[in-house]
Amino acid sequence: MIKTAGWALIRDKVLNKEYDASHMLAPMPIAISMGVGSSAQPMNVATIQNINGQAITLSIKHKDKRDPKTWKGFKFAVPFEFSMHNFLLRYYVAEHGLDPDKDIQIRVVPPPEMVANLRAGNIDGYLGPDPFNQRAVFEEVGFIHILSKELWDGHPCCSFAAPATFIKEAPNSFAALFRAVLKGAALARDPANRKTIAESIAPANYLNQPVQVLEQVLTGRYADGLGNVKNDPGRVDFDPFPWYSMATWILSQMKRWGYIKGDVRWKDLTEQVYLLTDARKHMAAMGMKPSGESYKKITVMGKVFDPAAADAYVNSFAIKRA
Repeated sequence: MIKTAGWALIRDKVLNKEYDASHMLAPMPIAISMGVGSSAQPMNVATIQNINGQAITLSIKHKDKRDPKTWKGFKFAVPFEFSMHNFLLRYYVAEHGLDPDKDIQIRVVPPPEMVANLRAGNIDGYLGPDPFNQRAVFEEVGFIHILSKELWDGHPCCSFAAPATFIKEAPNSFAALFRAVLKGAALARDPANRKTIAESIAPANYLNQPVQVLEQVLTGRYADGLGNVKNDPGRVDFDPFPWYSMATWILSQMKRWGYIKGDVRWKDLTEQVYLLTDARKHMAAMGMKPSGESYKKITVMGKVFDPAAADAYVNSFAIKRA
């Protein structure tokens, strides 16, 4: 495994066949498959690597500005353009009447640099991955405004993905990687393992974060930066099953904000990228059984998304580029 600085670099190394497979932000394999933001190359998502685990963090100087309607002119950071962070932040501010392309600024900032940029005043906040939300609280420079779980409980963040050509040419190697990722997910899902995991991934050769920060994220008992201690065991979880609904919702937001134009082949694109059948097979072999239907409905901020009516969903928003 190779640590790589930046999602654009990861994408490029996969496209150049320097990497056979990679940890990727959930929307990236879809964008790459469609040639949005890069040259097109068919990609497949084998598993989702974590669900929830993100938050909107604001500078401590904004502790009295909890109403998003007051955020006009704010500068926000997200890890990458094709990320759940970007799409969830856009969704959140738009639901509060702000146009994310006109009323706020959204910048791409690597997550390890988010806290420093918040401290320096370069940004007012970010929708970023943990542990960097909790690290801002630990450093007393920010507070957790809202967990991403409160927007969409069970949303994907990252995925394990690979070019379709690698899967076809090296099926045994891919299957071994598949099983290893699933084994890790099963281990991480057990709350009894969370403190041990925090200690294991804290050192500099992994996350280089205080154990206390990681424990707060993984156990869900955390300080919010406003003097409160909260307890939410589902703050982050590790459900690896790549529901088709997730991919369709991602496509709906790419369409909504103008990343893709024209008619969208919702079902074809979703089922082309997500290896749901393979996931069922490998999970069953390991005693892991996903429940529910492949195209289950999703609720985001109280609004139901029906994958079978994606066009109507996109058209239902007052603020959009589509």
